[in-house]
Amino acid sequence: MTEVNLFETVKRHVCACALDLKLSSNIEAVLKMPMQELHVSIPIRMDDGAVRVFQGYRIQYNDARGPTKGGIRFHPDVTVEEVRALAALMTWKCALYRLPLGGAKGGVICNPKELSAGELERLSRSFVQKIAHFIGPDRDISAPDVGTNAQTMSWMMDEYSKVMGKTSFGVITGKPLSIGGSEGREDATARGGWYVIGEAAKDLGIPLKGATVAIQGFGKVGENAAVLAHPLSESRVIAVSDSGGGVLNRDGLDIQKLSEHKKKTGSIKNSGLGADITNKQLLGLDVDILIPAALENAISMDNADTVKARLIAEFGNGPITAEADNHLNAKGIPIIPDLLCNAGGVIVSYFEMVQNLNMDHWGRDVVHSRLNMHMTETYHTVFEMATSNNISLRRAAYSHAMEHMVEAMKIRGWI
Repeated sequence: MTEVNLFETVKRHVCACALDLKLSSNIEAVLKMPMQELHVSIPIRMDDGAVRVFQGYRIQYNDARGPTKGGIRFHPDVTVEEVRALAALMTWKCALYRLPLGGAKGGVICNPKELSAGELERLSRSFVQKIAHFIGPDRDISAPDVGTNAQTMSWMMDEYSKVMGKTSFGVITGKPLSIGGSEGREDATARGGWYVIGEAAKDLGIPLKGATVAIQGFGKVGENAAVLAHPLSESRVIAVSDSGGGVLNRDGLDIQKLSEHKKKTGSIKNSGLGADITNKQLLGLDVDILIPAALENAISMDNADTVKARLIAEFGNGPITAEADNHLNAKGIPIIPDLLCNAGGVIVSYFEMVQNLNMDHWGRDVVHSRLNMHMTETYHTVFEMATSNNISLRRAAYSHAMEHMVEAMKIRGWI
């Protein structure tokens, strides 16, 4: 498969929208580069007594609209270019949804599946020690991402609090409820995505009741997307996949049994709940809704011709390359872009920050209602912009986000 640099893809979208918005080359240059990067080496004592040195990054892309915000990824394929791209996407996402936040991202090159609980805790705490002077509730707030979870965030929050000499819930979101977490955070990305799909389906004339759904990726986001599909839309998930392969059942998969199988075995392979398929076959299924919810560049020019879905909803970040995006648009397949579709996680993280600052706690119904309002109102704004200007939802979303960013930078006197 052709290698595609996600950061270059993001910059191409920025260039296109800068042209639409008639931005100067100086403004465009600022929007295409991160403000600050911190690269760290993290020596960790392993359980066998050996010392391994891990590489980590924290990148703050732009804080014109407020403190930067973004997850921390633990994965063997983390690169600095990927972290830059994800920090940029978070910047546009926060701007699009008018959150008083900028964008950031962090990552450590490791395979958390190969680390013991003790090693993972030492790595989490040591990473925070290395970046503590670079982050803070008023400067840069982290959250879980691929390979990290509420437990990881708890260790990181606790370690930062030790460094600062005071409890600091606000430096991290995605925490457990017992230490300042928010109701509804765990499934927020998937839930927000389904709220947007519901509105897009109305505009596109796609009945959701009984609609067929294929989900690529069965991690935190993909699994929640599958669990919520029927309760929120009455649709039918017929195929899912993970890094090891996929399963197809045209009558609809039993998601609860599939989740139980994954919990026991670590994969959805050999579940016995349907026919085995590959990730490539899943992406080419004739379904109403295709949800890429795994890592970047899943759909490229190598496989874009095989895509037959009536609607693509990007629950993952950067799952479609720029060339494939243009190709699918030309084929008439509508795409709900990542910064519009998967912002539920950062929105509820923002809710968590507000609750922490106010020493408050909102009920689940309040969180869901406010999330729904944010997602649907912004979707309609972007859809109207796309329709009136005859452009894609992605181009409209980027342009709308960049307008807010440029306004903030001008008011602050940066440009």
